[in-house]
Parts: sequence; structure tokens; C-alpha cells
Amino acid sequence: MKHKKSDNFKTKSVSSSLVRFALDFEPEFATDELKQVAQLSLFDWFVVSIAGQAEPVSHIVRGQISSEGGNEDCTVIGATKRFPARASALANGTISHALDYDDTHFAYLGHPSVAIIPAAIAIGEKTNTKPEKFWNAVILGLEIVTRIGAWLGRDHHLTGYHSTATAGAFGATIASSKLLDLDEKATNYALGLVSSMASGVRAQFGTMAKPLHAGMAAANGVEAALFAQAGLISNPDALEAEHGFADTHTTQNRDTTKALNGLGEYWMLKEVLHKYHACCHGLHPALEALLQVREKNNLITTNIENVSIAVPPRYLKICHILSPNTGLEAKFSFRLSAAMVLNGQDTAALSTFSSNACKNPDLISLRDRVSVTPNTNLGETEAFVQVQTTNGEILSAKYDINRSLPYKFRKEKIMNKAFALLGESSALELWDLVAKGDPMEFYKVNKIGLN
Repeated sequence: MKHKKSDNFKTKSVSSSLVRFALDFEPEFATDELKQVAQLSLFDWFVVSIAGQAEPVSHIVRGQISSEGGNEDCTVIGATKRFPARASALANGTISHALDYDDTHFAYLGHPSVAIIPAAIAIGEKTNTKPEKFWNAVILGLEIVTRIGAWLGRDHHLTGYHSTATAGAFGATIASSKLLDLDEKATNYALGLVSSMASGVRAQFGTMAKPLHAGMAAANGVEAALFAQAGLISNPDALEAEHGFADTHTTQNRDTTKALNGLGEYWMLKEVLHKYHACCHGLHPALEALLQVREKNNLITTNIENVSIAVPPRYLKICHILSPNTGLEAKFSFRLSAAMVLNGQDTAALSTFSSNACKNPDLISLRDRVSVTPNTNLGETEAFVQVQTTNGEILSAKYDINRSLPYKFRKEKIMNKAFALLGESSALELWDLVAKGDPMEFYKVNKIGLN
């Protein structure tokens, strides 16, 4: 069965159009490709959540919701007891973003899964929803968060708002409303309400408040939907009305086509990017290009004379620490991360980015042979690398992390990441659990141990 054409969803506003689309979308409309993308995102989300459950911010948030008590409806990763839906979404969203190793989407400059999936799991468990309905809500949430983020635009991000927290709250609201079976009026009220709740500023980057933003987005979506279910009335067009969210949180002229064009026919969620290296996403195109050079040519470090990396200019201000001294600094260093990849180290593993690596004489020697230059002809998801060997040969590769990759390749890369973070047996056990997509079974994730 084919979904209705997007023109049928274009009503009087962006929010009402997206609501109409969400209400009309049924599980049978989801293609196998959409389901595969959603499954990879859910699996990746659980992987980084399990790996991040022991982070300080994870302990703090779990402790806070434990002190508040409430209905024991929903799972929280790393906790033996259950919690109310809003608390579960808050904690799980925060935990899943604690390592900043979760998926991203360049169309809205945010992290989709950490806002949507915790909300869907919380409401899914609270309502005893069926797997098919759960997948449907996840797919809708991931699509709509991306479209709203793209519609708010790059200006929203550059002004200082964190799109994961802001656009994320709207996607979480749609996913939650769908699982609660809210009608059109109530869903519009929920979106209007979350327009007053969505918040998060980039000034928090580098602190525990950044992962909390993801938890806030998920929790706000849950709470807005539950309030609307209870009858709380808001301005249903507060997302874009005068003095509404977009009016006060952007300065540019917004292009409605970014939110509505191809709705139901073209799915932006398919462009989600998963992190395969435990470092800044800005490094990934260069690392993937260097991997290609290394593997294609059976390159060993003793045969490397020098390495040059060309990247979009903006990344020289983001992830170009020349001589990092800590594991965290290493995650923002083109030169050291390049040395790690060329040296055959597993950059999917968190432990690879350590203070010891920064002091390793072999890595330092190779690091100092790496140069990084800006190239305005490269897109923001591209990099071009050249390796000159000791015999004068030039080996080169260009890589775009935003290019379409087959499902088999993406699954293999994500599975390798899971092996590095959780161990092979735990990763395979988790994959089997996620493949069922049953929220009522997700409590079992806390029985999957780290190796």
C-alpha cells in the first residue's frame, strides 16, 4: 500500500501539516528500507546507552529521578527499578548522549535518536504497545525531528540553540502522541505546548548539560503529549505563530519546503549518519578516507613519509588540536586520530582515545608527519587525503560520510562499533533483542553485561 501524496498533508501551517501526516501514517506504509534504518538507529542507540550508563552524568540523573519516586512503568538503563514515563525519557535520553557517540543528521545539525527513541520507549512501555506500532512511532519521530530541524535552519544553530534539544522535543512529541493515539486536535495541542518547553543552548557544549539536553527533549515530548491527552489546551500553531517558537528562535526567512516537500514520498531519516569512530564527527570523513588508503594498499606506518588532509575550513576551528594531551583532546585532533588509524588502532573503541595514546612515541612520530589544510571546494561531510610513501608514491582518497551506503555495509560498521564497545557476545545478544522491537522486552537490556 502506498502512502498518500504529500500535497494532501499541506494544510494551513507546518505544524498542522506534519500532524496530519503523522495521524495518517500507518505501519503498512513503512518500507523495508525505512524499517532497516530504524532498526540500525535503535540498535546503535542501545549500544551507546549501555556503554555510557556508568558516566558521571548518567549516575547523577538516575539518582535524581530515584529521589523523586513515582509510578514504576518504564525501564531506565543501568537501573534495577522502573520509573514514570517522563523520568525514564529524561534519564535514557541523557545516558544515550553521555558519550556523544550517537547518530547525527546534517540536515538539522542535531542528534535524532537520543531525543526520539527514549520518548518512544517510555510511552511504548507505559501503554503496552505492540512492536509494529512502536516502529511506526520511531520512524515518524525520526523523520519529523529532521524536517523541523531543517526548517528552523542553520541560522537557528549558529545563533546558539542546540537543535537536538529544540527540534528534538517536537519529534519526541509526535512519536509520543502517535503511541498515545491522540486525535488531530490533541496532537496539535501537544505540539503547541512543547513550543513553550523546548530549550537548549550551545553554550553548554563540553559540559554535562549537553547530554542532559537530549534527555530534556525526550522528556518534554512525553510530558507535552501526556498533558494534551489529559485535556490541556495550548495554541496549536505556537510552533510558527507570531511570537511563537520559530518566530523567537530564528532570524532568517524559513523555507517551508524543507519541512513539507516530498512528505510521505522522500524520507530524510534515511540520511542519518552513525558514528563509527569514538571522536568528533568532523574527523570521520578523513578517517574513513585514510582507512581506504591503508586497506587498499596494505600500508604500514614504516612506509609513510607524510600525510596531508584537506577538510572544509570550519573544522579547523572545531577538531584540529595539534598536539593533544588528554583522551578528550585526542577526540578533536585530526593529526593524532589519523596516526591512530594508519597505525591500525581500533578507533571505534573508547579506550583508544586516551592520555597514554597522546604520549605514545610511535603515534607522536606519525602525528607530526600529518598536515591539515582548509579546502573551500569540499562539502562539510567530505575530506581528501594524500599519503606519500617513503618510495615517493602518492596514495589518495576522497570520502563523503553523507553518501548513501547499502544496509549491509552500515550494519557491519555499526556491529563492529558494538563489538568494540560491548564485546561480541553482548552485541549479538542486543541485536536479537532490538530486532524484535518490542518495548515490553527492553527491560532485558539491563541484563546484557559489558565484557
